[in-house]
Amino acid sequence: MRTALAAARDAAAAGEVPVGAVVMRDGEALAVAGNAPRRLSDPTAHAEMLAIRAAASVLGRERLEDCDLWVTLEPCAMCAGAIAHARIRRLYYGAPDAKGGAVEHGPRLFGQPTCHHRPDVYAGIGEREAGELLREFFAARR
Repeated sequence: MRTALAAARDAAAAGEVPVGAVVMRDGEALAVAGNAPRRLSDPTAHAEMLAIRAAASVLGRERLEDCDLWVTLEPCAMCAGAIAHARIRRLYYGAPDAKGGAVEHGPRLFGQPTCHHRPDVYAGIGEREAGELLREFFAARR
């Protein structure tokens, strides 16, 4: 989670919402990304999406069933869908997102009967620091 938090801090420094993600396999970071929708002019450039794409490219396959995703914020519906399609084994996330999250909040995507893959989910890891990064980022913009 330290690596994901560092990516989130880098995203904030670039003016992006501070979210970071890391795809891990066998104790090795395959891909690290921070949010970049503004920088890339791409609404799908969430940290999770970028990390999943990069890890799939590194491995040369679309399924990441032996990989874990660490992310600083509860994934949105788009990212949760990508996690399911990539067959991510385990999802670890920091801060909950009551407004935009889709794992424990909103649509609770992995609990839907139409969801074809459900990763093991571990919430609250690094929650305090991830939450502080987000609060500070948005407070500075108000």
